[in-house]
Amino acid sequence: MFKEKLLLGQYYPVESLIHRLDARVKIIISLIYMVSLFVANDWYGWGAMAAVCLAAILVSRIPLASLWRGLKLILFFAGLTLVLNLFIYPGEAIWSWRGLSITREGVSYGCAMGLRLILLVLFASLLTLTTTPIRLTDGLESLMLPLARFKVPAHEIAMMMSIALRFIPTVLEEFDRIILAQKARGADLSKGNLAKRIAALAPLLVPLFVAAFRRAEDLAQAMEAKCYRGGEGRSRWKAAVWHRRDTVALSLFLALFAGLIVKRILW
Repeated sequence: MFKEKLLLGQYYPVESLIHRLDARVKIIISLIYMVSLFVANDWYGWGAMAAVCLAAILVSRIPLASLWRGLKLILFFAGLTLVLNLFIYPGEAIWSWRGLSITREGVSYGCAMGLRLILLVLFASLLTLTTTPIRLTDGLESLMLPLARFKVPAHEIAMMMSIALRFIPTVLEEFDRIILAQKARGADLSKGNLAKRIAALAPLLVPLFVAAFRRAEDLAQAMEAKCYRGGEGRSRWKAAVWHRRDTVALSLFLALFAGLIVKRILW
């Protein structure tokens, strides 16, 4: 249900080249890709970014059916972005009715923003789908390690970010259980328009928050039972090793980013 409609925070265990990449490389590549989406300013650039995202999905060996189920919710927001830009963005009007007008520039800009949103979520989801929470935490901590000189708690920040991402599918799974429990008691949550459905789901937020706080308390007690005292003096069971494939992957995305910048400056 809701858990299947959201990709972010879930891990898909399969053997692939992207799964074998170092977590630090995947985090840096994800940041480069997100920035590149906004550096590209025409359909040639956005088409190239879409091709790169599709190639990464194919290499990761994640089923397209799973990605499609998780993409349906994002398509709603992408469509909403398109509709808003149709009427707000100024330009040459191609349709008008009672003060409302759709502009040619609004259609182009809305489609571009919707495509950016879809690619942004898809590529960001690949980071969590191909990286275990432990490796993601170690990668974030390693990248933020230089900030420790300025007394920034790199390990604690990385741990909190990793736990937050990991809790997203857990909370959605709990929400699905609450909905199924209410339906078993005779509650009908699928009738009426969108406003009525949202109003019917509002009372379910209280048990959802109670369950989320209970899980957070259980996690805190488990960490205390295992004598967790922060990142100082901690060792790792598997140390991250930088391989040649990591260098090649990072170089390819840096070249893509540099090419987009040069294209934007010259053309």
